[in-house]
Amino acid sequence: MDLLIAHPGAAIACAGILGLVVGSFLNVVILRLPERLMHAWRAQSREMLELEAQETAPPPGIVREPSHCPRCKHRLGALENIPLVSWLALRGRCRHCHAPISIQYPLVELLTAVLSAIVVWKFGIGWHAAAGLALTWTLVALSGIDVRTQLLPDQMTLPLLWLGLLLSLVPLFVDSHASIIGAMVGYLSLWSVYWLFKLATRKEGMGYGDFKLLAALGAWMGPFALLPIVLLSSLIGAIVGGTFLAIRGHDRATPIPFGPFIAAAGWTWFVAGEQLDLVYRHWFGLA
Repeated sequence: MDLLIAHPGAAIACAGILGLVVGSFLNVVILRLPERLMHAWRAQSREMLELEAQETAPPPGIVREPSHCPRCKHRLGALENIPLVSWLALRGRCRHCHAPISIQYPLVELLTAVLSAIVVWKFGIGWHAAAGLALTWTLVALSGIDVRTQLLPDQMTLPLLWLGLLLSLVPLFVDSHASIIGAMVGYLSLWSVYWLFKLATRKEGMGYGDFKLLAALGAWMGPFALLPIVLLSSLIGAIVGGTFLAIRGHDRATPIPFGPFIAAAGWTWFVAGEQLDLVYRHWFGLA
C-alpha cells in the first residue's frame, strides 16, 4: 500500500488492470442478471396467479457457472478469458465454432479500466478511491443492463442508494443532511417529471429505475449536484440519442434508455464537478 501511495503512476496502472478484471465480471452481470430476474419474476407471477409451475432450468448463475460461448456452449479456458487481450487475440470470434463475440465484452472491460484509472488518479489511494470505484463499477453495470433490456434493477440501484447514505455518516463525500435531502430530491424530481409527462401525453417517458438511480446519485453527492447531473444527462442524451436514431434511421418515438445518460453525467460530476463548476462560472462571469 505504501509503495502505491509513493508511486501514483503505479497506483493508476494497477487500477486500470483491476478495472479490466472487474469489467470482465461486469459483462457477466450485464448478461446474466436480467435473465435470472426475469426467470424469478415469471415464477413469482405464476405462483401469485395460482398457475401450475413450469419446470424450467434457471439461467446460469453469476458467480459459479463458468463463462462459455453462447452458441456452441464451449467452456472458455484460462487463455480465452483474459480481459480484452483474449478478444483481440481471437479477433472477436469463438476459437471453436468461429461465431462472432459481441464487441460489448472488450468495450465494457476497456471502459471500466479507463474509468477506474481516472478515479484513482483523482482521489489517490484511500477510502475515497475505494468508494469511487464501487460507484463507478455499479454505474457501468447498470448502464450496460439498461442498454440491453431497458431495466435498472432494484438489486443494484437500492444498494447504491443505501451505500451513499451510509458513507454520509463518516462523512466521506457529503454529510448526512445533504445525502438525505439529495436522495429525496433526486427521486421526487424525476418522479414529478414522469407524472407531468404522463398526464400531458398519456405516455410513460421514463421508468422508476431512473428515479432510484438519480436518488442514489443524490445520496452520494448531495442535492446541489442534481441539477448539473440532469442538465448534463439531457445534453448527453440529446447528442448520443439523436446520433443513434439518425444512424439507425429510427423514428424519434423510438424509446431510448435514459439510465446510461444519468450514470454518465453522475460519474462525470463525481470526478470533475468542481472543475466544471469553475468553467461554468468563468464563462458566465460568475467567478
